[in-house]
Amino acid sequence: MPVPTTQKQWRLAEQTGIDALHLVEDAPTPKIHSPKGVLVKINAVSLNYRDLLISDGRYPMPIPKDVITCSDASGEVIEVGPDVTKFKVGDKVLGQFNQGHVSGRLDNESIQTGLGGSIPGVLQQYRVFAEHGLVHKPAHLTQEEGACLPCAAVTSWNALYSEVTDTKIHAGQTILLQGTGGVSIFALQFAAAAGLKVIITSSSDEKREKAKQIWKEAGGAPDAISTINYKEHPDWDEEAMKLTSKQGVDLVVEVGGIGTFEKSLKAIRLGGSVHLIGFLAQLPKDAPAPNIPMLAFVKEAITRGLYVGSRHQFEAMNNAIEAHKLRPVVDKVFPFTEAKEAYKYLASQKHIGKVVIKVD
Repeated sequence: MPVPTTQKQWRLAEQTGIDALHLVEDAPTPKIHSPKGVLVKINAVSLNYRDLLISDGRYPMPIPKDVITCSDASGEVIEVGPDVTKFKVGDKVLGQFNQGHVSGRLDNESIQTGLGGSIPGVLQQYRVFAEHGLVHKPAHLTQEEGACLPCAAVTSWNALYSEVTDTKIHAGQTILLQGTGGVSIFALQFAAAAGLKVIITSSSDEKREKAKQIWKEAGGAPDAISTINYKEHPDWDEEAMKLTSKQGVDLVVEVGGIGTFEKSLKAIRLGGSVHLIGFLAQLPKDAPAPNIPMLAFVKEAITRGLYVGSRHQFEAMNNAIEAHKLRPVVDKVFPFTEAKEAYKYLASQKHIGKVVIKVD
């Protein structure tokens, strides 16, 4: 099928909120200019909390004006450069979040290659990727499911299976997850597949029951998951200690940031780890700043900030997803023309798992 000369794409005019998103209907379709370039017809895009932060100017990294938004996409290869060896026309592929992060630690160059942030994103009909910036989609997943993997899933995998620190989790250990957003739900599924024990927090009875169902579907043992309502138990760290016979959890996937970090440190065992991924929660007004250094010292804690993960981790994760036949939890799919509505739905925090935009 011939490639059209123009395409549609969503851009963010200014970082002033969701209403600054605008649809460009006659943008030029990109062409391959590198021998290692791959032209992909994008089929689906998933949203992340990062997209909301970028839209309203809260993201901590510089964002170009009128950037093409979003980082997570699945699609089909429709053309390849002459030196491409890993992909062929017709392959179903996913984009790597930081295009330059192939393996190991991020460096000053690769951290500047985040899709939809430092470089143009994926909420468009066509995009050219470098060969090293793509991976194959797990064969059993739909395009909508595949689009959920590049950010939230790889981030969760990195939290559990770091390739740069000695904090890998193993069967029988206990992890604590905060909420039922994309990162936490993927970590829940990976934990079930790995034979871990999980404590997950949520203020919603419905979401806690849904988490138990997801856990069961991923192969988790019924007696290996506990839930805490953090509205009923604001000192959820104390509840986590009770659930672990006062020992503490081995690892926390920390998505709250300053608003929850103190409790995460209190919830871990001696020598446990807290993997800082997000900053969804704030401290109550006039609340004293927590003494994080003292808590980390007392717990001999390992704390690590992480920014998604490498392509090598993405490929390892996909192997595990295929082996266990795991499926991302897709909460809702929006048509391409309703991208703003998809953003607003994500901001409402009504979802469990991922919000997806289908690209026609």
